[in-house]
Amino acid sequence: MDADSLLLSLELASGSGQGLSPDRRASLLTSLLLVKRDYRYSRVLFWGRILGLVADYYIAQGLDADQLAPRKTLYSLNCMEWSLLPPATEEMITQTSVVKGRFMGDPSHEYEYTELQKVNEGDKAYEEEIVIRIKEETRLVSIIDQIDKAVAIIPRGALFKSPFGPTHVNRTFEGLTLSEAKKLSSYFHFREPIDLKNKTLLEKADLDPSLDFMDSLEHDIPKGSWSIQMERGNALVVLRSLLWPGLTFYHAPGTKNCGYIYVGTGEKNMDLPFML
Repeated sequence: MDADSLLLSLELASGSGQGLSPDRRASLLTSLLLVKRDYRYSRVLFWGRILGLVADYYIAQGLDADQLAPRKTLYSLNCMEWSLLPPATEEMITQTSVVKGRFMGDPSHEYEYTELQKVNEGDKAYEEEIVIRIKEETRLVSIIDQIDKAVAIIPRGALFKSPFGPTHVNRTFEGLTLSEAKKLSSYFHFREPIDLKNKTLLEKADLDPSLDFMDSLEHDIPKGSWSIQMERGNALVVLRSLLWPGLTFYHAPGTKNCGYIYVGTGEKNMDLPFML
């Protein structure tokens, strides 16, 4: 959700029970403006909150003029002091995939797990147990990146791609109509396309290259991983992810008000295919 309209956005997303205390809201309003000024971002998004056993991580993201450029991620424990996280790498994601369970809420906390590695000494080969330590900060980077790639979404038309390449906020976007808002095909993944590149020219024939340049939610696997609900007498559409419980997207049809927030434990619902 956009930090410039934080209070309205929190009000629209409150139907899922994702709220903040008045002092946290006041702190975020002030500190996110300073983050935008100090880091010279084009936009700042309040990404959400990852719940820990000792403390919670409040997450914000900074966007450049090109909306699909890699986003800079920051975290805070008190909504006032923000620390920049490093970009996620494949090595980080592979390394942290063995860590299960809740976050502690301490960035310096280290998870330990043992790995068997083959050691050759002359003609003899044997397995040796090696203890590998993973910092919680590394796990935090990995989980945020996975959630962004899987369930960060935006309505069709909110961004447009210029002929020269960069993607910008569409100033003429006035929201989806009520009938469009009820369809999964009206929502895109807020990242660089993956499936779109594999489509044939015939499949791309009906697409508008300036608007339909991201992957649509209707082709997500497993099918049924999104819940669409109309609230407040059809004045608000809410999408909830069943794959990453805690991700809520909201949009008021006919207005520019839209965004998403994640409030959860940072755990993926691996049982979803068996629940559908």
